[in-house]
Parts: sequence; structure tokens; C-alpha cells
Amino acid sequence: MPDLPELPPPAPTADETELLLAWLDHLRGSILRKVADLDEEQARWRPHGALIPLLGIVHHLTQVEWRWIDGAMRGEPVSRSEAEFAPGPELTVAGAVRRYRERALATAAAVRSMPMTQPCADGSGRDLRWVLLHLVEETARHAGHADAARELLDGVTG
Repeated sequence: MPDLPELPPPAPTADETELLLAWLDHLRGSILRKVADLDEEQARWRPHGALIPLLGIVHHLTQVEWRWIDGAMRGEPVSRSEAEFAPGPELTVAGAVRRYRERALATAAAVRSMPMTQPCADGSGRDLRWVLLHLVEETARHAGHADAARELLDGVTG
């Protein structure tokens, strides 16, 4: 299997909001490349029952952004379920990818509508800057996880 070509890093910018959104989008692209050519069975594969399947990573990251942006930042009711790591057969690869892309647009719109110092509505003392950095960190962690899962699945790296 050939390696995937590297994605170029985001362009530098002095705008902190746009820089963090660009890095988050760059990392999302890394995740999406790992599932782009997989069938449903491959996307649900786990080596010896370990790791999260690639489909679970996409679904989990969609939920993470929703919980932090709509929940923590906006104060809307949200929930968490361990099922997000191993979604049922009703969630297809195409559906998960579509929802992740839609969530990315919603996250970017919400982030651009608030100052970085906007406090979380959950009373945690965190602000939008903290939340956005956490989303970058969470997505980067799972991008590495996706790299490992894909390489173990079929040898594709990059």
C-alpha cells in the first residue's frame, strides 16, 4: 500500500482565532484522510479488540466538538455515551464524515462569533481559548491514534 502524501501545515497568521481554527481543520483533514477510502467493515476494524475503530474516532471527535462548543461554551444540554467510540450499524462512514464536516463548520462559525476570552457557560473558569486549544489537542491525539489504526489495518501510513 502506498503512503498518503503529507498535508501542508496551515499558513502562518497573526490572527489567533484563525490560526487555531486552521490547525484544527488541518488535523481534521488528517483524520478524514484515514477513512476516505475504507469500506464499512474496514472502518469498524480494531486490532485484537484494542484501540478505537476509525469510524469511532470520527464519531467521537464530532461529539467532542459538540459537547465543548454547544455545551460548555453555549450552555446547551449535551450528553456523553461510551457508544460514541463504537457506533452502531446505523452510522455509516459517509454519514459520519458528513456529520464531522457539518460539525466543523458549526464549530468555526461559533468560534468566530465569540472573543477568545469568552468564558464557558458551564462555570468552569475556562474560556474559548482554552476550549479551542483542547479541541486541537484532542484531535491531534486521535489523529495519531488513527495513524496507528490505519497502519495496522492495511499498512497505509502518512
